[in-house]
Amino acid sequence: MFINYFDKYYFYWKEKIMLTAKLREPKISDWIFAAICLVVVLLCALPMLNLLAQSLSSPQAIINSRVTFTPVIYNIENNTFKQGMTIESYRYVFLDKAFARSMWWTAVLTVIFTLLSITMTTLCAYPLTYNWLKGRRVINTIIIFTIYFSAGTIPNYVLMRSLNLLNNPLSLILPNCLSVFNMIILRSFFIGIPESLRESAEMDGASPVTVLVKIYLPLSGSVLATLAMFYAVDRWNGFSDALIYINAAPQWVPIQLKLWQLSQNQTAIDLSTVKMAAGMAPRTADAIKAAAIVFATLPILVVYPWLQRYFIAGVTIGAVKG
Repeated sequence: MFINYFDKYYFYWKEKIMLTAKLREPKISDWIFAAICLVVVLLCALPMLNLLAQSLSSPQAIINSRVTFTPVIYNIENNTFKQGMTIESYRYVFLDKAFARSMWWTAVLTVIFTLLSITMTTLCAYPLTYNWLKGRRVINTIIIFTIYFSAGTIPNYVLMRSLNLLNNPLSLILPNCLSVFNMIILRSFFIGIPESLRESAEMDGASPVTVLVKIYLPLSGSVLATLAMFYAVDRWNGFSDALIYINAAPQWVPIQLKLWQLSQNQTAIDLSTVKMAAGMAPRTADAIKAAAIVFATLPILVVYPWLQRYFIAGVTIGAVKG
């Protein structure tokens, strides 16, 4: 009985997701809205294009303000500037051991943080879907209260110091491993799953854990992937917590804090082992800073297209309900 109900509802929701909405003839308002979206996308993309062009340009071209949205290189022979690109800045970034260490550590940190956050979010959202849970309203009120009111930076710092988590990688994982906003999204999705599916499983002797693992989680792939992307991007771009809690442990410095230190000239890329041509002295140029920023942004840009289909599926699920 349990298997029949599961197959029935599983394929029902799968068919709903795979259905394609009927297209209608576009109106003038649709074209206006599309044009506005295109303009917004272009305005957001221009700074990134300029940054990419700077990372592929020579430092002399940047100093002389020759770089706009295409890379420019300096011709030493006739002392002129021309359109072209160079990857010298990226070579210096790749050869920097401290920067490479920050990249690898941030990647590992993001994976651990995302897995733990998804686990915590699921364990928090799933019990709140049961109406018979004692203190359910009180727990919801306490959780929502934390959205509007928080202790603040200094109390959090004192707490981390009391727990001996300063200059500890756990200070970058534990404090933000659960987002109340994401938990509410997942709880709302769980509530939208038909209760008859859960009741049929319970009648066959399935425990709440079995229902979660074998029914709820398989039906929640799209929303879980979306929340995982939220957590991963938030952790990859995390900066303030590392600036406060990691100040004497360079081995735990994430990439965003490394970029901030680089932009503030507090620390430079280690170029002592790089043999530069023409006897140039090692220095941290704007081109190297741009290359470091592009290199640190690239992983998120690569991962996003792979998860885009889950975003589309999540939107489709929300559209066919009711």
